[in-house]
Amino acid sequence: MTQLVAWLLALPPALVLVAALVLPAVEASALVGLVVPGETAVFVAGVVAHGGRLPLAAVIAAAAVGAVVGDQIGYRLGRRWGPGLVGRLPVRLRGRAEQVTGFVARRGRWAVLLGRWTALLRALVPGVAGASGMAKRDFLVFNVLGGVTWAVAIASLGYGAGAAYASVLTRVNHASEIAVGVVVVLVVAWVLVRRVLRRRGAEL
Repeated sequence: MTQLVAWLLALPPALVLVAALVLPAVEASALVGLVVPGETAVFVAGVVAHGGRLPLAAVIAAAAVGAVVGDQIGYRLGRRWGPGLVGRLPVRLRGRAEQVTGFVARRGRWAVLLGRWTALLRALVPGVAGASGMAKRDFLVFNVLGGVTWAVAIASLGYGAGAAYASVLTRVNHASEIAVGVVVVLVVAWVLVRRVLRRRGAEL
């Protein structure tokens, strides 16, 4: 995860913004959200916005559009493939998809809003909602509500953590330097002690 964050931070601001739009969309539309770091991309874009390289409003807008569009695609795929959708999923996802199906059945349209906040549900709720026959209007309303609130929350968290992120990196670098210094001192002390003990042994 640290390498991913570092890679995203190294991208030009425009590409960070693209990632904040595209990755959340893929996360929800392709049923592979477990391996697509959409939330991380939005958070990092918020960090970049804190540094002044992107407007925070643009990050929120991109993340919201990506989240809503991705969910809509996932929902339509669910409606297209129908109840047999779960059976067509990879084996590793099938058991979890059955749990999500039960969640959607219990919570209805609220599952669309709640599902936006965890990776597994983001990946599967849209498709399951479509397959279950949830009304298009209900899904759209709660999808937009969930996508916008999620985008505002995650981007704002990244923005708020911007200064702290730089501070943490600085502290880690200082800690590494201190650790190296301590190791060097210990090695030198160990060498000196061995020499003293050898001299005393020779004198005896």
